[in-house]
Amino acid sequence: MVDYHSAGQPHPYGGNGPGPNGDYMAQEDDWDRDLLLDPAWEKQQRKTFTAWCNSHLRKAGTQIENIDEDFRDGLKLMLLLEVISGERLPKPERGKMRVHKINNVNKALDFIASKGVKLVSIGAEEIVDGNAKMTLGMIWTIILRFAIQDISVEETSAKEGLLLWCQRKTAPYKNVNVQNFHISWKDGLAFNALIHRHRPELIEYDKLRKDDPVTNLNNAFEVAEKYLDIPKMLDAEDIVGTLRPDEKAIMTYVSCFYHAFSGAQKAETAANRICKVLAVNQENEQLMEDYERLASDLLAWIQRTIPWLESRDPQNTIPAMQQKLEDFREYRRVHKPPKVQEKCQLEINFNTLQTKLRLSGRPAFMPSEGRMVSDIGAGWQRLEQAEKGHEEWLLTELRRLERLDHLAEKFRQKASIHEGWTEGKEVALRDRDSGAASLAQVWLRGLRCDTEVSVVAQGVSGVSPHLSPGKEVALRDRDSGTASLAQVRALLRKHEAFESDLAAHQDRVEQIAAIAQELNELDYHDSPSVNARCQKICDQWDLLGSLTHSRREALEKTEKQLETIDELHLEYAKRAAPFNNWMESAMEDLQDMFIVHTIEEIQGLIAAHDQFKSTLPDADKEREAILGIQREAQRIAELHGIQVPGSNPYTSVTPQVINSKWERVQQLVPQRDQALQEEQNRQNSNERLRRQFGSQANRVGPWIQTKMEEIGRISIEMNGTLEDQLNHLKEYEENIVEYKPNLELLEQQHQLVQEALIFDNQHSNYTMEHLRVGWEQLLTTIARTINEVENQILTRDAKGISQEQMQEFRASFNHFDKDHGGALGPEEFKACLISLGYDVENDRQPKRRTDSNDFRALLGPAGSGLGDAEFQRIMAVVDPNGSGSVTFQAFIDFMSRETTDTDTAEQVINSFRVLAGDKNYITAAELRRELPAVQAEYCIARMAPYAGADGVPGALDYKSFSTALYGESDL
Repeated sequence: MVDYHSAGQPHPYGGNGPGPNGDYMAQEDDWDRDLLLDPAWEKQQRKTFTAWCNSHLRKAGTQIENIDEDFRDGLKLMLLLEVISGERLPKPERGKMRVHKINNVNKALDFIASKGVKLVSIGAEEIVDGNAKMTLGMIWTIILRFAIQDISVEETSAKEGLLLWCQRKTAPYKNVNVQNFHISWKDGLAFNALIHRHRPELIEYDKLRKDDPVTNLNNAFEVAEKYLDIPKMLDAEDIVGTLRPDEKAIMTYVSCFYHAFSGAQKAETAANRICKVLAVNQENEQLMEDYERLASDLLAWIQRTIPWLESRDPQNTIPAMQQKLEDFREYRRVHKPPKVQEKCQLEINFNTLQTKLRLSGRPAFMPSEGRMVSDIGAGWQRLEQAEKGHEEWLLTELRRLERLDHLAEKFRQKASIHEGWTEGKEVALRDRDSGAASLAQVWLRGLRCDTEVSVVAQGVSGVSPHLSPGKEVALRDRDSGTASLAQVRALLRKHEAFESDLAAHQDRVEQIAAIAQELNELDYHDSPSVNARCQKICDQWDLLGSLTHSRREALEKTEKQLETIDELHLEYAKRAAPFNNWMESAMEDLQDMFIVHTIEEIQGLIAAHDQFKSTLPDADKEREAILGIQREAQRIAELHGIQVPGSNPYTSVTPQVINSKWERVQQLVPQRDQALQEEQNRQNSNERLRRQFGSQANRVGPWIQTKMEEIGRISIEMNGTLEDQLNHLKEYEENIVEYKPNLELLEQQHQLVQEALIFDNQHSNYTMEHLRVGWEQLLTTIARTINEVENQILTRDAKGISQEQMQEFRASFNHFDKDHGGALGPEEFKACLISLGYDVENDRQPKRRTDSNDFRALLGPAGSGLGDAEFQRIMAVVDPNGSGSVTFQAFIDFMSRETTDTDTAEQVINSFRVLAGDKNYITAAELRRELPAVQAEYCIARMAPYAGADGVPGALDYKSFSTALYGESDL
């Protein structure tokens, strides 16, 4: 016999059970014992409880007819308990005596008590005696314990949980408002709504009418009995004909609906779990595919671009090279910036993907070979190296071509001057008259026609007046006369003057040869023609030297016979020759090409030119003195009646030549002034460009550096929540983007500097290359820092980490990050764990959080509670690559894994087992029935065939599929 006494309130049927606080169901205080006197309620309970018992006894092949009588011997009562509990009760006694019946009933009551139910005032004798009230109370207690107790929604009691379940399921239906287990069910619509919610094909709900409760109730009861295997426990007339239907009867009936649909609910829950896991996996796979595609495209672009940057196809002209420079600028301005953004976005996507994989318990994503972030970084580094080399080559080529053009023009100018000077010299030196007149006579005749020949030579050859009028003297010899010693000596002196003139031009020939050699060394495109012209000049120069030597020998032979010279003409010749050479050098210098790159250089040229101009008055006096000698000679000849040749026999430099060249010098001086002034203006403009670029660069460079430092500071400070930090960083990002026009202005100024061929700038230590790299690093750093904070928010929300915990983690991390490098060494990381209260022993005992007051105990002689082996295990988790450092993201991932739970492969396997009906395999039809179409086909395409002996054709292995989702096996 069970103890029938209890200190609690008595149950209407005499029983108490555990409710929310341990008492079974608290046995609903509103159920008044006096209500049992209502015969309508007792009839409903008898019918409902009898049907409920039979729904279970039928499984054992029996049933009851009269609930008061059929449980009196205890046999069917024990059988009922075995069926509904799934457990074996003690062997019943088969005797017919009263004591045998009481013993059987006591065994049943003892079993009920063993399930935590306290029975008060219900004894075996009352059941054996057929006490209807006690029997119904006992059956109600059994129903509460085995049919209703386990119903719980959002941690409510069984009754409240069942009511809440009904309210949620019927909420969308019109005319249904479930507030209790009596009058809310009288019109039958609530029963029909429950069925329609789970099996809509069985009920045509829209055709039901609230004013026809009998039809509604019968429809629900018949459908439940036919299709849901829920026996009919009440008659519609009993419910409609009662002011307030019996609550226990309705609860019993409704609990059958709950259990009938709980399997479907469990399947729905399992399907939802699987769908969630598959959605995460599909999203991750899409992110992986996107990464692979973007990485392939970016690497392909890098591989296509590097050969172009490494190509060295020199051009022969400055415009062609400037076009190449413009193509490079267009690449920098148009083609590269989008790729910088793609690279930055690729790194952000990769980090976000890895974070999502860690949060969902998936293995880390390993890109295909050659497409790692490090591979892209290495390729990008090669690209920038090639880019730098290409720009340096372009500028070097421009300098080389500028130098070549200058040298080529200088070569042509000096060659033209020299060729003009040598024209006719060879003919004059070769003239050896074959007639009867002697060599001296030939030269004497040449003297008399010297002036005429000079005029003719200028008209025929088109050379400038500084060319010697005697170059073709022998070609036009029309007179004959007698030679005299004075005339021969005059010829000898003239030849000496010619040799002096020849020697004076030696430097020009050497300059021409040197220029030609330099053009060859610089690989000038027209070197063959330059070499040919240079060779011709050198050959001619050698020939002139040989002929000059031969002529001197001939004149010296006749010098002994002719010794009279005209001293005055000789003086003229001696002073006219150097003056003529000075004028020729001056003209050459005034027309000489120049190239400068600084204001100082052009100012040096201007100063030299001003110094030259200061010598012009003295030169003019020398010219007047030389012309005065010539006039004096003519005056003396006329005074003494002496006939002299029309030209000075000692020199080919006539007064007309001197005056002509002097006029030319006077013309070239202002032209030189203008050229120097224009170059000075250009250098002043270049200096303004240097200062303009330097000023802007000196603003942009420090600004970029300041922003980099501020971003670093924000990333390690703890001002506000992560959202505040994220908003702060995004404001910085907007501020940075808004600053871009300053960099674009700098690019424009840099382009002007390059177009002006300016190669140095003493006004700034910043180069455009350095600023570009700094800008790109700034954009990448702010984007990467924002991504890190977003990942921290994602980790915090996914793992349920509070803001206070996140701040505690950040404060500890920053405290031990002494160098503010964003990573901790092993010893720093160990100290950080201890500061957060973690004590992991060598024997792998469960980790525990300790109070801050225990820190001194942790910091004992051993240094910390972290065992070496366990700490090495932790380091392998947070530093899988063995870099010797722990980033804040890895630290947060570790701390979140230590404090939160995630979906596991085992949970997914259990969910698939529910959908498969506890089988070890699942079929395609079951997947298509339970999951959305897309995710069902996803599973079917990836699940391996089931190889177990209990399989059927087409069976699929959901276990290997589930473990593969979490990296524990291969798909």
